Amino acid sequence: MTPLLRRVIVFSSGGPFLEGYVLSIIGVALGAMGTDLVLDAHWKGLLGVAALVGLFLGASVGGWVTDLIGRRKMFVIDLVVIAVLSVACALVDSPAALVALRFLIGVAVGADYPIATSMIAEFSPRKYRAAAMGIIAAAWYLGANVAALVGFALIDARWGWRWMLASSAIPCLVILAGRWNIPESPRWLVSKGRGDEAQRIVHETLGANVRLPQDEQAAPTTVMKVLRGVYLQRVLFIGVIWLCQAIPMFALYTYGPQIISAVGLGEGRRVLLGELLIGTFFMLGTLPAMYLCEKIGRRPLIISCFAGMTAALALIGFLPGAGIGLIMGCFIAYAVLSGGPGNLEWLYPNELFPTEIRATAMGFAMAFSRIGTVVSIYVLPAFTAEHGIGMTMLAGAAISALGMIVSIIWAPETRGYTLAQTGSPDFRGR
Repeated sequence: MTPLLRRVIVFSSGGPFLEGYVLSIIGVALGAMGTDLVLDAHWKGLLGVAALVGLFLGASVGGWVTDLIGRRKMFVIDLVVIAVLSVACALVDSPAALVALRFLIGVAVGADYPIATSMIAEFSPRKYRAAAMGIIAAAWYLGANVAALVGFALIDARWGWRWMLASSAIPCLVILAGRWNIPESPRWLVSKGRGDEAQRIVHETLGANVRLPQDEQAAPTTVMKVLRGVYLQRVLFIGVIWLCQAIPMFALYTYGPQIISAVGLGEGRRVLLGELLIGTFFMLGTLPAMYLCEKIGRRPLIISCFAGMTAALALIGFLPGAGIGLIMGCFIAYAVLSGGPGNLEWLYPNELFPTEIRATAMGFAMAFSRIGTVVSIYVLPAFTAEHGIGMTMLAGAAISALGMIVSIIWAPETRGYTLAQTGSPDFRGR
């Protein structure tokens, strides 16, 4: 765990932090707009999903570009774009302009996912890989929690919602400063036939006694390699588990204040405090998952967590009018258990694909998961209004149950293997 690796992990986690921040701050800002922007259910739905639609495009294209031109270039460009667009959000005077800017922010944030996770996977030793990816998952929730705190501080301020949306430029600048002189991934350089340059970076950053893995080979980046055979099956598996973990989670973050209010847990600022509490448990849930990934393995962890998440949401669905203790207990249980799939949706795509298509596959898996997430978040306000909070929670339980079933069928065990082994098309891991 060298100083360089710590820096790679911390500042690569900035991308997920930003996504958690920008996707959560809009939920608070929607409630603070008042009469500044006239929003009906249609515009609220579009603002809820605009960044997610952008994430779909950014992840799909950004991962492929990252595999083609390198991790480091994209590592810097996307942060500059996010900062500029965030400031622009504070200046809008129409819902349409805000939707367009939120979409573009989503594109830039989505592009950062495959960059950041590839950098961490390719710099991390085998025994730190699960913990490093767990930090990325925790960073998402940390970003969401910071957004709740910023919203709490600004909700009653004049033009508070504008300051909320512009505030994401601040972490962009901090993360950009930390990333500025991080070198290119040596594994990516080897995959492009630039072995001498890769070894030089290894010597300069890790020491003269450190050698590149001998099983890394130069290979071309081709999209079709991801979209056929066993790699296509792996993309589908990761996309589905990501979808099943993300839909209920995004619902809680995007419309958290409305959901918490609907089950009778408070109004106004109290709602933000309740959402902050739940978000804290989402973040804390990633910590035992980091340990359990190596202790019991990836496969048992994801199956058992999805089973518990299903039970927690089902209880709220069947008993939506229960006391505050039971409702909050179920929300907290779901949040803590979500750490297992939350960590593994980052770890699996970086273990199950070779270096030359790792970022491409990560982008495709994330984009696939966002299709269902976008649709569900858009229809959630109307679905809740028509069917009630109980049925909404039962729908979330059914989604978690699907994640459990898919994991039972497809989840591999990658604990203890090298990236070259797990990325091989012949790897089964059972």
